[in-house]
Amino acid sequence: MRLSVLDQAPVTKGNNAADALKKAEELAILADELGYHRMWMAEHHSLPSHVSSAPEVTAARLAAKTENIRIGTGGVMMMHYSPLKMAEVFKTLSAFSPGRIDFGAGRAPGGDGQSIYALAEGRRPQMDNMYEKFQIAMQYISDETPEGKLYGAVKATPENVALPEAWMLGSSGNSAIATGKLGAGYSFAQFFNGDLSKGILDAYKENFEPSALMEKPEINVCYMVTAAETKEEAEFQALPQDIASLKLMSGQITQAMTPEEAAEYPLTEMDKMRIADRRHLHIVGSAEEVAKQLKDEQEMYGFDEAMICSIPHSQEKRLEVYRLLAKELF
Repeated sequence: MRLSVLDQAPVTKGNNAADALKKAEELAILADELGYHRMWMAEHHSLPSHVSSAPEVTAARLAAKTENIRIGTGGVMMMHYSPLKMAEVFKTLSAFSPGRIDFGAGRAPGGDGQSIYALAEGRRPQMDNMYEKFQIAMQYISDETPEGKLYGAVKATPENVALPEAWMLGSSGNSAIATGKLGAGYSFAQFFNGDLSKGILDAYKENFEPSALMEKPEINVCYMVTAAETKEEAEFQALPQDIASLKLMSGQITQAMTPEEAAEYPLTEMDKMRIADRRHLHIVGSAEEVAKQLKDEQEMYGFDEAMICSIPHSQEKRLEVYRLLAKELF
């Protein structure tokens, strides 16, 4: 199984934004050394607990610091950018790191309503043309000329560079067929709502049409994971993220506390039940247990690659997750 990394540049309690971005760089270097296939940066706005607001900029840094791993975005949020600008960005990245860049795009805003309008300079944002925008960006990236007055007279430069891979993000299955017809890879965020099914992935494969940016159907599934040497240690390290998720469900956005603080947090019986019920969204266990679940789900659903997002409080423990999984699965 191919393993990859999704990073959100989390700012855990006691750390700052610069720390989080530096830790993303450290993670990329380790993942490259361990043989992970790709690393993507997410896009979030006005969220102090996660500072990956400019994933394409961070991607440039990570690509410059690594040698073999593919680098990209998971994803750049299309509603905030023109197809031309997205094409220019990813063609430039590909010129610097040929054969290693992924154009990963999402249809979500990556922020709240106020962020959406601020990014649009107060204008009403367009939210119903995401597939069209993605297709035009793909054409520009491929040195094709899109039709129409707006785009037809414009070139996306640099031209004649290595093409990135194109990926569309999804979390409910609604985008599977459209992504296949566009000829892009399909990345399913299982940690969002846990709705992955074989039917969703089969629909994508059955509707796939090759493109210049993706010759055959490719699927990765992104999991939130906390793994350790033992299940008990993993549960201890996972609790801060579990509590942060509970708070998010009630509209509170907080930094993940330390595991020691989490162990003292007054969880109700209902809280404990909710955490247990969300274990399909946050996989927690020994590295051996987690690896077995990933392999079992790959066999069940038929995807090509597992993408791991892990947010223990300490960088040491976070890097350990990726080391342990590499040992079990490579």
